[in-house]
Amino acid sequence: MTYIKICGITNVEDARCAVEAGADLLGFILYPPSPRFVPPERIGGIVRSVREAYGARAPHCVGVFVNEPVEHVRSVLDGTGLDLAQLSGDESPSEVQSLSPRAFKAIRPQTLDDATSALAAYCVAALDVPGLPQLLVDAYHPGQFGGTGLRTDTDVAQWLASRVRLVLAGGLTPESVRLAVCQIWPWGVDVSSGVERAKGIKDHARVRAFVEAVRAADAERPSRTVARASA
Repeated sequence: MTYIKICGITNVEDARCAVEAGADLLGFILYPPSPRFVPPERIGGIVRSVREAYGARAPHCVGVFVNEPVEHVRSVLDGTGLDLAQLSGDESPSEVQSLSPRAFKAIRPQTLDDATSALAAYCVAALDVPGLPQLLVDAYHPGQFGGTGLRTDTDVAQWLASRVRLVLAGGLTPESVRLAVCQIWPWGVDVSSGVERAKGIKDHARVRAFVEAVRAADAERPSRTVARASA
């Protein structure tokens, strides 16, 4: 089964829609320049509401950070009840490692060589917890840290997905995700703008359609064993 992360959650209604649709992870943006930024106190309220409503069914909740000090990240995780930190900036392997097993790195390689270098750098820091991601790959943009809607290079993503529990991000939509999963077979997929009706506001029909498309791809998934990076 492909894990599904619905990112850019800003309110309880969208969070509950994602859970009901079948999301495995909910993502919250803690990068103030983003139009999807949510302050920690509001995130804490959404996380509590989801857990009260769904109990053991509640997804893992992920905070997306960009170039924040490790102690700040740790403090926000503890204060909000978030399960994991997605580090989407220029964080070093040692910073990722210092937050283990509560963090994973997002990378934006331009080439296969870039991906090889990133994997070598972050493999030791990658989570080695079954059911949790090790890396996220997003499309490269020179001036943004993600959320651009640009597509990730397929060859690069395929190479990474054969080596780690990879979350595929970058330009995914209900219309495109089935093909992307069938081409790459990632551990998980991440969507934000592809299921929005406005920045930071989800289109509930598109959220449900996205999950349905991923599950349709899962029905075509071949049985196979791939090498996985270990911490």
